[in-house]
Amino acid sequence: MSAAPQIAILDYGMGNRRSVEKAFAHVGATPVVTRDHERIRAADGVVVPGVGAFPRAMRNLRELGLDEVVRERAAAGVPVLGICLGMQLLFERSVEVEPATGLGLLAGEVTPLDAKGERVPHIGWNVVRFERATRLNAALPEAVAFYHVHSFVVRPTDPSDALGTAVYGERFVSAVARDNVFGVQFHPEKSSQFGLRLLASFSAACGGSDGALPDHEPSRATA
Repeated sequence: MSAAPQIAILDYGMGNRRSVEKAFAHVGATPVVTRDHERIRAADGVVVPGVGAFPRAMRNLRELGLDEVVRERAAAGVPVLGICLGMQLLFERSVEVEPATGLGLLAGEVTPLDAKGERVPHIGWNVVRFERATRLNAALPEAVAFYHVHSFVVRPTDPSDALGTAVYGERFVSAVARDNVFGVQFHPEKSSQFGLRLLASFSAACGGSDGALPDHEPSRATA
């Protein structure tokens, strides 16, 4: 039996870090919420959580030197997962509040969701339809509901980076994948069994076993 992978969850002052930590622990990983560069470098996977504004998040990451550490680990082939705002930070830039530069791990930008008259922010369960199978979603159905809370969306330059889409007014990209870099607009830690299954698959990609959930019935992880 392989050792539980160590997952570094970035602590940069924004986001639901503890609920993500609890969800990863629930699926058998060894998560640590940290801003220590060496602990991040020693981890088998890196998670960029986030709730809030893109410009402030990037300022925090830069001030802590975490932006360069994430780029370094991604370049080394370590699996990286961005959640909600964390997925948006993986891209090159955002127009939220003010123009801001992101991590640049994926080409594209972040712009307002065109809800076409629906209430913004988009809050609640929405069906994500996956375009293809990757290590992140191989254990999931082709279409499954996840919990979303957001007003902005990513617009990848390369359409092949889009892994899954959902509809709220417009059809928007709700999951992305390129090599070892993954992102989800929704909150897997708030998305019951399928959200936990996705986190188990990411854990497996970081060096865990087969990505299966523990034998007992999983409880819903909430913030």
